Amino acid sequence: MIYVYLIILGLYLLLFLLSVREHIPQYSKQNKRYPGEILFLKAASYCSKARKRNEIYGKQLGKNLKLLRPSIPEKQQVENFYIRRYSQVLAIFFLGNLLCLGVAYSTRANGVVQEGTYIDRNAYGQGEKQVMLKARIEGEETEKEVSYTVDERRYTIEEITYLYEQAKGQLERVILGENASLEKVTENLVLPEQVEGYPFQVYWESSSYSLLQTDGTVLNAELTEPEIVTLTAHFQYEEMEWEEVVPVQVYPAVYTEEERWIQRIEKSLESENQKSKTDKVMILPEQIGTRKIVWEEVMDDSSSYFFLLLCITAVAVFYLKGREVEQDLEKRRKELLLDYSEIINKLILYLGAGMTIRNAFRKMGEDYKKQEISNRKRYAYEEILLLCYELQSGIPEIEAYEHLGKRCQVQPYMKLSTLLSQNLRKGSNDLMVLLRQEATGAFAERKNTAKKLGEEAGTKLLVPMMMMLCIVMVLIMIPAYFSFTA
Repeated sequence: MIYVYLIILGLYLLLFLLSVREHIPQYSKQNKRYPGEILFLKAASYCSKARKRNEIYGKQLGKNLKLLRPSIPEKQQVENFYIRRYSQVLAIFFLGNLLCLGVAYSTRANGVVQEGTYIDRNAYGQGEKQVMLKARIEGEETEKEVSYTVDERRYTIEEITYLYEQAKGQLERVILGENASLEKVTENLVLPEQVEGYPFQVYWESSSYSLLQTDGTVLNAELTEPEIVTLTAHFQYEEMEWEEVVPVQVYPAVYTEEERWIQRIEKSLESENQKSKTDKVMILPEQIGTRKIVWEEVMDDSSSYFFLLLCITAVAVFYLKGREVEQDLEKRRKELLLDYSEIINKLILYLGAGMTIRNAFRKMGEDYKKQEISNRKRYAYEEILLLCYELQSGIPEIEAYEHLGKRCQVQPYMKLSTLLSQNLRKGSNDLMVLLRQEATGAFAERKNTAKKLGEEAGTKLLVPMMMMLCIVMVLIMIPAYFSFTA
């Protein structure tokens, strides 16, 4: 897998080189979220040009984005949307690929087969080393996997003799336990199976098992007089060992060709292991009979799982990014409905003060631009600003009000634009009456919307409330359970 990750990394570098002169619109550069994002934006721009988008979907997406940001051209918003979408997927895939590459490299770096020819033994006291090997026999198509245990490094006769003398000198101190001396033993002794820091297995014999057992237990409850018990410690290490012969009659098993090859491989490994016991490394056999062997280590490379998770994450981000537009549109619709009552009341107030409809909207737009509260924009007032710009550019009032209703795409604003257009066409004197009726209905609708939002918030709180209830029940039941069992 490491080569796959390197190829992907090379493709990324090639993509960065191809897109180095790509022009990114100023709108796409705003609000950068992480260092180096410009590289992925350019790469995404290069990829988006190669993509043939569906015209119908592109038009619908452009209309939706235009509703969210009316002041920015539709084509530019669509282009920015795809650039942002692709850049996020490319960034996630790039970082995930680097992570997978690091995991794969770490797995290979921690391998035990060095240069394909030898295995480092563990030092004494570190235990055996379990390795998974893969043997490719010359002339055979399939590879043989062998699980083999490499012994830790063995000592020479001189080294083990020196260590034995040291361990024997510390034996009395080790076995004392809580007793002051071996001349007066009243508590259990400590008869270890191995002296710490030394590579010996220790086996114990007692001259009187009724008084002192081999696990160090002292049975002195019925003892009337002091008795001497002889303990014998047997140190075992390779040739320094005592063996008991047990005759066992074993019939040979019938092995398949595959099993015979594995046995021959294991026998060859064992032979090399025995030959190099005192060496720091174990040389792997180069051939079995006349057949050459190529050794490889079977590694548990977990990077493939990260790569799979990376692909799933990238696909999820790609599609979730598309849903953001729908969520923003729904948020915009709710915000427009909440602000409608306020806009109607302001319009009634300004008209009642003697302003024209045109001046009333201009006044609302100017007040909105002065407010700059935490730089948070309101969709309704952004549409009013756009209406003022259209009126200033010379568009007739009737068309400007109709454009307002079409851009908002919310029924109350469409109704308001119709009332204002009809008033200009027919010159009706009932506009204030109709606006007051609309204000009454808008206020009632706003109360219903606020009530609905409150109910939704209460529903969302059910999950943490249930979690808190479960925690409280656990805190009550566990102490009660332990007190009952006690």
